[in-house]
Amino acid sequence: MSLTQRQIGKKISWLIWGLSASWFIAPAQALDDSLGEAGINANQLHQPPYDLIGRKIAIGQVEIGRPSFFGIDKAISWNYKLLPAQVFYRDTPAKTDTDIDPHAAMVAGVMVSNDKTLKGVAPGARLYASAVGSPLKSGQPEECLSAQHVASQNGGDVRAINFSFGESLQRDSRSESILDGNALLTQCIDWSARVHNVLYVIAGNQGSGGIPIPTDHYNGITTAYSTQREGIFTKVDFANLSAAPLGIGRRLINREINVGPRRAISLVAPGSKISVYDLEGEVVEVSGTSFAAPHITASVALLQEYGDRTLQDTLLGKTQLLPSGLNWSLDSRRHEVMKAVLLNSADKIQDRGDGLYLNMSRTMEGKDSRNWLDSDAYQNPEIPLDIQMGTGHLNVFRAYQQFSPGQWNPTAAVPPVGWDYHTVEESSSQDYQLAQPLKQGSFVALTLAWDRIVELEDTNDNNIYDVGENFRDRGLNNLDLFLVPADEDNTSKSVCASVSRVDSVEHIFCQVPKSGRYKIRVQYQRQENESSQPYGLAWWTVPVQ
Repeated sequence: MSLTQRQIGKKISWLIWGLSASWFIAPAQALDDSLGEAGINANQLHQPPYDLIGRKIAIGQVEIGRPSFFGIDKAISWNYKLLPAQVFYRDTPAKTDTDIDPHAAMVAGVMVSNDKTLKGVAPGARLYASAVGSPLKSGQPEECLSAQHVASQNGGDVRAINFSFGESLQRDSRSESILDGNALLTQCIDWSARVHNVLYVIAGNQGSGGIPIPTDHYNGITTAYSTQREGIFTKVDFANLSAAPLGIGRRLINREINVGPRRAISLVAPGSKISVYDLEGEVVEVSGTSFAAPHITASVALLQEYGDRTLQDTLLGKTQLLPSGLNWSLDSRRHEVMKAVLLNSADKIQDRGDGLYLNMSRTMEGKDSRNWLDSDAYQNPEIPLDIQMGTGHLNVFRAYQQFSPGQWNPTAAVPPVGWDYHTVEESSSQDYQLAQPLKQGSFVALTLAWDRIVELEDTNDNNIYDVGENFRDRGLNNLDLFLVPADEDNTSKSVCASVSRVDSVEHIFCQVPKSGRYKIRVQYQRQENESSQPYGLAWWTVPVQ
């Protein structure tokens, strides 16, 4: 083997080892466990009166391989309960019986399986899946091409795309490969999220070697995975590489977390001992962030089915079907809104039955058995996300409760729970006056999400990414988030704040010091690109009864 061949072989082995570290199979708990109250509580949304299964909502998947397609792939024709809308090889139609991959099929099953025994999170959703192909013949350019192609499906209306794979730093073409958000694939995802209005959900790295690119993105969600304790998904699994880099593994771990203080993990979802079908139709248990990510991706489809249903009723004037005073618009489809809703509704601390902890259903713990109230994210306003658990554990029923009260803008007083998609101008702010006074001792959850701007260097002016083209990072505007007494105008008098200088998310989970009237302030603190910054905002508070 020549030197060049040996170098290529070494890089490929790093990628394959990293991919294998992201999931493992145990002999055949059930997928139903992760969809029930012990997991993300999607089963409740499947049932009346909600009846949400993701109908007509398009989601996507990009991996090395792809799931089988009934009627095309003869060798796997038994699996008629897993029916993707379409499958591709990069940006072309898939060929019969080629690029079929067990990992991709298992991930797809978590999202859209219609099997009665192992039903997916969103069995009614339309799944578009693209296979990048062999690592020997592909890399970040081809992965970007595949992501762009998936994002353009369904008439350009794909709401979320799942990445249960990634690239090792050893395969990155830059001379100094670090997780600074500037790998080609990472920039591609942030560009596509903004241009195609799609929420990317990325499996977090785990294990030495890992798959860190594109976990250093800004505009999507990166997940860690939970394991069960006493039958409930309540603990970050030990295999997640998401702890602070200490001890003998410091050098390796430092290469697999973001450069600087910016946190990678946004949210935790079930990923330990998830039952799925393999390519032979046998039930096996799998574990890893690869299987946490599709829980989040498919949850978007459930929320978006509700959003589109409500939007249709609004446009058709079916007011008898809508709660009184409900506001709804196309902004419900914005990826920034979905990100804010999912993160803000996450479980942190189990409610004691008095509603002061926002009726959360579980206490989430990190690998060190410390909960969110022990975290630096709770204690330090410059840190919005816990390094291990982000904002907490996915609970899609709570996300529905966060989403369904509707959109409320700053022009009038807002209800205790709601969301908005709005803009704020440089050196100014937007205030959301809460209509009801907040209860002393209760907690508030506030989440603000906005995009880093990445632009395509479109050398042939065809408005799409082509292999060989690059991206330009225009940076991240700095927004801050505050909870302020209603009669105060100075943020130094705020009772709670989230003021990260590096993150594209601000998150507040804090206790109200005394009953009274408050307002939420979104502050445009520092300009890096455009003077007008769009954002998604979600809030959940407890009013005085």
